[in-house]
Amino acid sequence: MPFIPVALISSLILISLACTRTLAAETTRSSVPKPTLVDVPYGQHALQKLDFYQAKSDKPTPLVFFIHGGGWMNGDKAAFNNAGQYLPAGISVVSINYRLISHAEADKVVPPVKAPLEDAARALQFVRSKAAEWNIDKERIGASGSSAGSCSALWLTFHPDMADPKSADPVERESTRLWCAAVVRAQTSLDPKQVMEWMPNNTYGTQAFGFKGDKAKGQTPFAEYLTKRESILPWIAEYSPYALVSADDPPVYLYYDTAPDFGKDQENPAHSANYGVGLAEKLKEADVKWELVYPGAEGVLHKDVRDYLVNVLKGKRIR
Repeated sequence: MPFIPVALISSLILISLACTRTLAAETTRSSVPKPTLVDVPYGQHALQKLDFYQAKSDKPTPLVFFIHGGGWMNGDKAAFNNAGQYLPAGISVVSINYRLISHAEADKVVPPVKAPLEDAARALQFVRSKAAEWNIDKERIGASGSSAGSCSALWLTFHPDMADPKSADPVERESTRLWCAAVVRAQTSLDPKQVMEWMPNNTYGTQAFGFKGDKAKGQTPFAEYLTKRESILPWIAEYSPYALVSADDPPVYLYYDTAPDFGKDQENPAHSANYGVGLAEKLKEADVKWELVYPGAEGVLHKDVRDYLVNVLKGKRIR
């Protein structure tokens, strides 16, 4: 057997590993389905667009309605890469863009969070208006999202129906109610006092209502948020998911990647499972079905968002 230098062997191994990693990455990319329809406008603004992924089916399909995260400050629907988890199960998917806080402030929308939230509602109504054309079961629509997108999804889930049967716009006549929601690391309340009770080091939510603080006076955005809480109680009542919970709401699945420690400072308060614990208490009081999942949680019925949505959207309605 001819002698092969160790250095050459090592080089060949490294090349092989690099090729394997490249092939794996290409396989992963190729396994992510492309949207059936891209940048479908549901409004006049440049960001009021959505992507639609159509599942093959002879009958109307359920639909996952996904809202991206980014604190309502950034993010894009194009980052969504989970459609391949739902299409084989006969579930279509929509991923939306929406006006961000910066656009809301430029257009003097008050409070700023009104823009992304109402865009989500409009997008949902638009999708329902396309039910026949896109072969969608307009009843079986489940909202999903991550972080601020999850907050938006829960706002839709708990908000009374925003359909206007008398509107001249046929899209506005469509319902905004959902079959279910399954969200990841959701902020469930926009009440600064309440959230500080859940986790004292919280600083999230100021952007929703346009609080920027006063550097000259040493005032942080959250300090202003808390100081002016009484004056924005009507906004909290309208835009905080927790405040909107009622007995007729659909079931909810809440997923967090860290365990809760309720009432204590959190390493990542913006995505703490304490948000889930706080909302779960309210859902329990209202007799709304819910499932809270985090590392070490007991009684888990669905291991993740995909498992929950496939089972609930394809199964009997949970009440």
